[in-house]
Amino acid sequence: MILGYARVSSEKQSLARQLKQLQEYKCEKIYREKTSGTTANRIVLQKMLGELQEGDIIVVTDLTRITRSTQDLFSLLELIKNKGVILKSLKDTWLDMSSDNPYSTFLLTVMAGVNQLERDLINTRQKEGIAIAKEKGKYRGRVKKYHEKNKSLLHAIELYKQGEKTVKEICDITKIGRASFYQYLRSNNITR
Repeated sequence: MILGYARVSSEKQSLARQLKQLQEYKCEKIYREKTSGTTANRIVLQKMLGELQEGDIIVVTDLTRITRSTQDLFSLLELIKNKGVILKSLKDTWLDMSSDNPYSTFLLTVMAGVNQLERDLINTRQKEGIAIAKEKGKYRGRVKKYHEKNKSLLHAIELYKQGEKTVKEICDITKIGRASFYQYLRSNNITR
């Protein structure tokens, strides 16, 4: 079966262009998803991967629609190859999984290296920028979500000190992550 997968990063964006290309390719079933690619838990993608049958072909308009990173691409390729499935990208024509193509494997490895180099260069520039900002006294780091004036946190601490509810119940009520709450309690030596 020829399956299409279309994804955009937000509800406001349109899938129309991708859907048109996938329909022109004669995809028998098209999975549609509106969620950020940086999100690891893409429900529609996971559903499609769970329904794959040997011999299926997954078609995407562009590899960036189905993968978040090079590492994600390698994991995905290994998963679908083990299931006897082929991935085809309409834009990235160099990717040919229809047979054991040594050129495709080579290109994939080179692309992975280039992507890793790009990520490393970005990280290096970011660290250099942070170091310069620290020297100038302008770097503050990430803004804390839960601080002394946060109403949810203050309510959670009040409930915690009362001792009538479990931490799980408190976090459910106040919508604060359990790990964040425990971390705040520890770092501020708050006990019941």
